[in-house]
Amino acid sequence: MLPITFGLAGTILPAFGYLPALGGNTFGLEAFGRLAETPGVGEGAILGLASGIVATALSLSITLVFVAGFAGTPALSRLQHLLSPLLAVPHAAAAFGLAFLIAPSGYLIRLVAPLFGIDRPPDILIPHDPMGLTMIAGLVIKETPFLFLVTLAALPQVDLAATRRLAASFGYGRIAGFVYLIWPSLYRQIRFAVYAVIAYSTSVVDVALILGPNLPGTLATRLVQWMNDPDLSIRFLASAGALLQLAVTLAALLLWHLLERLCGTLVCLWRDRGYRAVRDGTLRSLSALIIGTIGVTVFAGIGILAVWSVAGLWQFPDLMPQSLTLRSWQTALPRIMEPLVTTLSTGFVSTLIALFLTIGCLERETQTGRTGRDKGLLILYLPLIVPQITFVFGLQLLFIGSGSQHRLAALVLVHLVFVLPYVFLSLADPWRSLDRRYEVIATALGKSRLTVLLRIRLPMLLRPLLTASAVGFAVSVGQYLPTLLVGEGRLTSITTEAVALASGNNRRVIGVYALLQTLLPFVAFALAALLPAVLHRNRGAMRI
Repeated sequence: MLPITFGLAGTILPAFGYLPALGGNTFGLEAFGRLAETPGVGEGAILGLASGIVATALSLSITLVFVAGFAGTPALSRLQHLLSPLLAVPHAAAAFGLAFLIAPSGYLIRLVAPLFGIDRPPDILIPHDPMGLTMIAGLVIKETPFLFLVTLAALPQVDLAATRRLAASFGYGRIAGFVYLIWPSLYRQIRFAVYAVIAYSTSVVDVALILGPNLPGTLATRLVQWMNDPDLSIRFLASAGALLQLAVTLAALLLWHLLERLCGTLVCLWRDRGYRAVRDGTLRSLSALIIGTIGVTVFAGIGILAVWSVAGLWQFPDLMPQSLTLRSWQTALPRIMEPLVTTLSTGFVSTLIALFLTIGCLERETQTGRTGRDKGLLILYLPLIVPQITFVFGLQLLFIGSGSQHRLAALVLVHLVFVLPYVFLSLADPWRSLDRRYEVIATALGKSRLTVLLRIRLPMLLRPLLTASAVGFAVSVGQYLPTLLVGEGRLTSITTEAVALASGNNRRVIGVYALLQTLLPFVAFALAALLPAVLHRNRGAMRI
């Protein structure tokens, strides 16, 4: 909570005119007056609010209908294996892949061009459309797999089979029975994850730069422009805008709370009127089709990125380039090395620290038998619920004001704020579900608690430990805004370089950076899957 507190303080004070380093020695509302007079700010705030609510509602609705229709069936397990790798795909890479698919000169238009006699890209605005529909689609294809897997993780906490039988015995359809009997308790367990999705979607920067409208852009993208403006007096305006962004996110959360109440009332009304929805086969099939389409879209986008990274001449409407070449990789490789080193070092160190802290917290929990419950979850999700741009900007000002030159250490600490919650949430359930009788036996044989931890618990939890580490590393790789602001342009990552290329038209170079950004988390997850299989190849019972 300390980085968030200090970061918000570093944003609030300049917003009210206090920043002695830039001559702001008195408090006032001048920055808010300038913000109100800036053209396009209101439209950008409304666009961010609407896109966040709509993207979250669509993602959660798709997840609900599919899980309600297929929970406990083989189809759910198959699609779980399809969607799980999508967590490793950074938002920026998924957005680039979608853009390469649906752009006027994208691959989908190329596929249908011979059928309709299209010989040049149509003059239509798909990415960067003024209503932000493409940006919403980009958010949905990334947030739906996240909510789907969070829901699956919470599903074992409810008695699915017995509830299914009870609902069926009263003549309810699969979806209706799930919504009436299971969803209320299940939603309470995933509520903070939904709030995190709302906060991210209302303040997203990288996806908005790649897919969102430009004139005017969302409020978050305008804030990044102001924060990087060479005129330092604009920092006061940027701080006031950051507080407006916080208000937009809070308004979105309040609206979502009202929607929760409204939907709860409607569900109770339908239930009391005996609405059973027996014929829900079409709705279940549609949800499965949408989930499958999301998975195929992301993987197809990655494939198109790979092809563009090695493409030679590729004219419209050809389906494949006339030649393949490594020239783009050879040209980009010298410039990639420094961002790659920063990405790897920051991701590795921040994940290692997060893993150490998580093990310490969970081991303390094991000793005392006390968990944080909802308060602990709220603290964990707080860095994900508070918009990054509202407190990372304050942290940037504090780092600059401190005069410290240890920028890599500062970058690692800021990444740790976002990596730690994901590592903890990934490792907590496997840690708590391990049979404690192993420890009881070891303790009875005279082993110390540290020996039990190092020789029994950690080796048996090797696979969850590596999976949590892979999740943390993937989160670090995908961090755009913290790297951009805290790095101050002196430290760049693969993600910041990839997003910076979004304003250009060189698809080959974009393909190189976006593909590399995707490959790094995939390698981490592959190692997390392969290492336990190799180390425990003769210990089948330790495959936990």
